[in-house]
Amino acid sequence: MTALPPNMAAAVTLGHGGPEQTEVRSDWPTPRPGPGQAVVRVTAAALNNTDIWSRQGAYGSASDPDAIAGWRGVPLSFPRIQGIDAAGMVAAVGDGVDGGWVDRRVIVDPAFAYDGPFPVEIIGSEVDGGFCEYHLCSQSQLREVTGSPLSDAQLACLPTAYGTALGMINRAPVGSGDRVLVTGASGGVGMAAVQMLVAKGAEVVARTSESKRDLVAAAGVAELSVRGVDNIRALDRVKAAFDVVGGDEFAGVMDRVAPGGHLVVAGAIAGPVFPFDVRQLYLEQRTLVGSTMHTPADFEELAGFAVSGSVDPIVAETFALTDIAAAQERFLAKDFVGKLVLLP
Repeated sequence: MTALPPNMAAAVTLGHGGPEQTEVRSDWPTPRPGPGQAVVRVTAAALNNTDIWSRQGAYGSASDPDAIAGWRGVPLSFPRIQGIDAAGMVAAVGDGVDGGWVDRRVIVDPAFAYDGPFPVEIIGSEVDGGFCEYHLCSQSQLREVTGSPLSDAQLACLPTAYGTALGMINRAPVGSGDRVLVTGASGGVGMAAVQMLVAKGAEVVARTSESKRDLVAAAGVAELSVRGVDNIRALDRVKAAFDVVGGDEFAGVMDRVAPGGHLVVAGAIAGPVFPFDVRQLYLEQRTLVGSTMHTPADFEELAGFAVSGSVDPIVAETFALTDIAAAQERFLAKDFVGKLVLLP
């Protein structure tokens, strides 16, 4: 095993609540790999809604949408190093892992455990994540991206945002020439979906804010729809819609899906609880799909995109690990396009 320092820098979250619950420590014990495990020297870790909502305990439960809980509907265990996205270099491996992994450039699958094809435990939530100098994971989570033309910060954008977007796209029958709608198109998942759908040859209608329309238009979309200006119900019908917004426009998004089409939902940044007329769903033979993150097959495909450079993540800004509070404050302001990334 490669020698590791006894301690490392880490952003440690001590409980559910505000940003004051996260402390940046320089004396946190560096993890050691056990059998079947590896330690990754983290070179970049992207920020996501999941990190903030998990700290806040904002996911609710099936019986109480206001309950303090993580994404699985129960409170997290603390202390916890958050950070669902991590990219870096393998620093050490445990017994049973090929020593050839050491010094390879990798992205880490955020899903620590699956139930069939679906993630049930994720890093930064059920186990420690990437907001630190060294991240412990299983060898099965590693995907080599040596030779990728992407920067470390760009690689860190891929696992959650691009993995989630790819999971959404792969759950709807969309191909070249199909007209599709993407909401929240300037955000991490939304922009990832726009880029990958454009690459597939789809005719993308992007729903975004006035201040971000030009940057979204540069991604090659066929049509822009501006939230707060354009009536979403005035759009022509689409074969599929990919929604990460929810809130009071959800019914309008569903209304724009053509009969027999698909509405894939993977987020609720404008609110998780809202009314819609269920007759819109069944009378029009529409399919409503809930999609969380990615499957193992999706993540394998994503790693291939990383190596080939066929995706081009937009990094809006990078921050030092010690500036995590400022980074998350900026994240909540939603005044950028693309991703914010910590550089441990």
